[in-house]
Amino acid sequence: MSKSLPYSMKDVHYDNAKFRHRSCFKMITQTVLTSNLKRDCISCSTGKFLVLLMIGGLAYLMLTNTSSGHSDSNGLAKGVIFKEGGIKEGDKSIMDGGNRFRRFWRKPPRLPPRLSPDETGSNNSFIHDPVKLNEDSKWIARQQNVKKAFIHAWSGYKKYAMGFDELMPLSHRGVDGLGGLGATIVDALDTAMIMGADEVVTEAGSWIETHLSHRIKEKGQVNLFETTIRVLGGLLSAYHLSGGEQGMNSTHMGPKSIVYLETAKQLADLLLSAFTSSPTPIPFSDVVLRDHSAHPAPGGQSSTSEVSTLQLEFNYLSTVSGDPKYGMEAMKVLEHLKTLPKVEGLVPIYISPHSGEFIGENIRLGSRGDSYYEYLIKVWLQQGAERDGNFKYLYDMYEEATKGIRHLLVQKSIPKGLVFVGELPSGSKGAFSPKMDHLVCFLPGTLALGATKGITKEKAMKDNLLTFEDLENLKLAEDLAKTCFEMYSVTSTGLAPEIAYFHTEDYFEQGLDGGNKSSEYMNDIIIKYADRHNLLRPETVESLFVLYRITENPKYREWGWQIFEAFEKHTKVDSGGYSSLDDVTRLPPQRRDKMETFFLGETLKYLYLLFADSTVLPLDKFVFNTEAHPFPIKGMSKSE
Repeated sequence: MSKSLPYSMKDVHYDNAKFRHRSCFKMITQTVLTSNLKRDCISCSTGKFLVLLMIGGLAYLMLTNTSSGHSDSNGLAKGVIFKEGGIKEGDKSIMDGGNRFRRFWRKPPRLPPRLSPDETGSNNSFIHDPVKLNEDSKWIARQQNVKKAFIHAWSGYKKYAMGFDELMPLSHRGVDGLGGLGATIVDALDTAMIMGADEVVTEAGSWIETHLSHRIKEKGQVNLFETTIRVLGGLLSAYHLSGGEQGMNSTHMGPKSIVYLETAKQLADLLLSAFTSSPTPIPFSDVVLRDHSAHPAPGGQSSTSEVSTLQLEFNYLSTVSGDPKYGMEAMKVLEHLKTLPKVEGLVPIYISPHSGEFIGENIRLGSRGDSYYEYLIKVWLQQGAERDGNFKYLYDMYEEATKGIRHLLVQKSIPKGLVFVGELPSGSKGAFSPKMDHLVCFLPGTLALGATKGITKEKAMKDNLLTFEDLENLKLAEDLAKTCFEMYSVTSTGLAPEIAYFHTEDYFEQGLDGGNKSSEYMNDIIIKYADRHNLLRPETVESLFVLYRITENPKYREWGWQIFEAFEKHTKVDSGGYSSLDDVTRLPPQRRDKMETFFLGETLKYLYLLFADSTVLPLDKFVFNTEAHPFPIKGMSKSE
C-alpha cells in the first residue's frame, strides 16, 4: 500500500470537479451567481444597467464563437474555397477577431483526475517500481539457489543410491530404512515438478513406472504411517501435479498421470489391511506387503500421531479413484478419537489398537503427538464447502486443543522471554517439562493456517473473519516462529538441534548453550549433549513459509534464507547430496552420513515456495500433508 498523500479526500473530490468539462454558458452563469456582483452590483440602478450590458456582451461573444465553430465543422471544403478564391479583407478581419475570441475563451487545460491514496496503490501495478523489481529479482535468484541445491541433492542420490530409500552421502551408498520402496524418489518427485526440474521428473517418474509396482508386491514390512505420508502421499500429489483429475496444466516429463494413481491404489489396497485386521477403529502400525497382512508394533501400542495422520491421503485417494473405501476406513479413526476423554483437548501420545483407548498420560506436541493436531485442522480444510457439515467436529476438536495448548503447555523463558511449548510427561497433574522438540516447530504454521483458513491476514481482517481465538492463535504462531528461528541462531552452525530445553524459574543448566556467544538468547536456550544433532528437518521452514503467505511479512523470508545458507555451508557434500550433523554447536560440525528423504520432499520444497510468488500453490486452494505433499481442497481441483 502506498503512503498516504498530503491531501484529504475532500481535496481529491474538489480537484476532480475542477477539471470536469463544463459548457461555456454554465461557466458564465456560475461566475455571475457566485461572485460579489450579485451582492454588490444589483443593489443600485447603475449596477443593474451594467449587469444587463455585460450579459448582452457575453451573449454576442457566445453567438460569435458558435458561428465560428460551424465554419470549422465544414472541414476540407472551406479550405478549398479559400485557396482558390483567396480571402477578402473583411472576411480576414472577422476571422482574426473570431480567433482572438476563441483564444480568450479557450478551455483551461484538463488535468487527469487525482486518485485517492487507496486508489493510487491499487491501480499502480503497471508502473515499474525499481525497488520492487530489485526485491523480486533477489527472491527469484534465491529461489533458483534452492533449486540448484535440490538438483545437487538428487545428483548424489541418483549416483550412489538410486532405488534405495535413502542416501548415505559420505559412504557413497544407499540404505533401505523405510521398507525398500525407493522413498527418496517418490518423496522428491512433486518437489521436482514444482521447481520445473524436468530431468529429475523424468528420472523419478520412469523409475516409478518401471520398478515401484513390482517392489510393492514383493517387499516385506513397512510402517503404515511413514509409507502413507511419504510414498502414498507423494504418488497422489504427483498425480495431481502431472495433470490428473484436470489438475495443473502440466508440461512435465515422465509417465502419464494415471500411472501414479494406479500405483497409489495398488499400495493403498495393501495398507488397508492395517485397518481391517485391527479389532478397533485404531489401525495396526505395521503392514507386510507381500503377505497382505498387518500387525501391531512391539509392545502392542500405536502412536497417536501416526494413526491420526493418514486421513488426508486416504480421503484424496477416494476422491480421485471414486472408491469411498479408503476415506471411510481412515476417517473411522478420527470419529473414534472424538469419543475419547481428553485433557482440555490434549491427548496422550500412545493409543492401543486392541482396546481403542489411550495409553498413559504423556502429553506433548513433539514426536508421537505432533501431527494429530495438524491433521485436525487440515482434514477439516480439505473438505472445502462441505467442511461445516459432517466434519465440523474436527474444527471443534482443533479449537479445544489450541485452548489447551495455550493454557497448559505455553510458557516463557528467562531472561529474554522466548515463548515455547513444553511437555506434560505425567499428564496435567504432573510436573511441566521445558523441553521442546524441533518437531514442535510445525505448530506456528498450523496455528496461522487455522486462524485465517489460508487467506492473508489482511484480507481476513478486512472481511472481519477473525475471531478473538483466531487472533490469539495468530499471535502465538508468530511468537513461536521467533523461538524456532532462535533455536537456529543460537548455535555455532546456525542450524537447530533436534531438541532444546528452555531456562525457566524451575529449570536451568550451566554450560549447555548453543555456542553462538553473540546471541542474545544464549542463556534462554539449553542444548543437552544427546540432543545436538540436526537431521535436515523441515518444520521451521514450513512454518516460515505459511507465516509469510499469511502475514506477508518479509522477515520470514529473510529468516528462511539464513537457514538455507547454513544448510549450504555445513551440510552440503561436494560429491553429491547433503548430510545430517552430529553436533550443531561445534565448528566444524561432525557429519552423520545420512540424507533423509524429507530434505528433498519437504525442507527444500518449503524453502523454494517461501521464495516463490504467493500464487504458486495458494494455501486457500491446497492443503499440504505432513510430508509437504500438496492436495487440492475439494471444489478447487484446478490449479490457478
